[in-house]
Amino acid sequence: MTDTVTDHDSSITGILLAAGAGRRLGTPKALVEFAGERLVDRGVRLLEGGGCHPVVVVLGAALAPVRGAVTVLNPDWETGMASSLRVGLAAMPDSAEAVVIALVDQPLIRPEAIKRLISAYRKGAAIAVATYHGKPRNPVIVGREYVHDLTESLHGDAGARPFLRAHPELVTEIPCDDAGDPADIDEAADLAALSARERPAE
Repeated sequence: MTDTVTDHDSSITGILLAAGAGRRLGTPKALVEFAGERLVDRGVRLLEGGGCHPVVVVLGAALAPVRGAVTVLNPDWETGMASSLRVGLAAMPDSAEAVVIALVDQPLIRPEAIKRLISAYRKGAAIAVATYHGKPRNPVIVGREYVHDLTESLHGDAGARPFLRAHPELVTEIPCDDAGDPADIDEAADLAALSARERPAE
């Protein structure tokens, strides 16, 4: 299931975490249909549209081809998000300057949020995180120089958040209230509610 990431002209890698089983939802979130497309495809479009290349999709509970992305398998997906992020970070090409991390179950985030994070990185932010109503959520961008330390910090079902909290001096918060909504899909009711709010894609 794993493809090779090549180093041609890549600068900002996108990682989409899509390995979970979606137990409360009753089906792996990656394959859930939202506004006429699978969440995994929507996530790839988000990262590509925001300026990431390549996009690495970490799969686990559900295996499926994903057009326009490199797919990598996390055999330990049941242990939680940390193992999936570790697998995704390991797939970054050597030429990547930074990595944007996004979750498959937040379909209302728009590419503008990714663009703002990349812009902040280009202007000198070591790490930048999208905020909504003043609270840090996803996505997040991490400069290459901190990827090793982030990887070493990963444990259990936590992603990058513990590392960010431990190093607030490295983190730049980027308001993204007008660049989408970080609401996620955990249950069928969430899917119905967010589907009702969805606007036509830009």
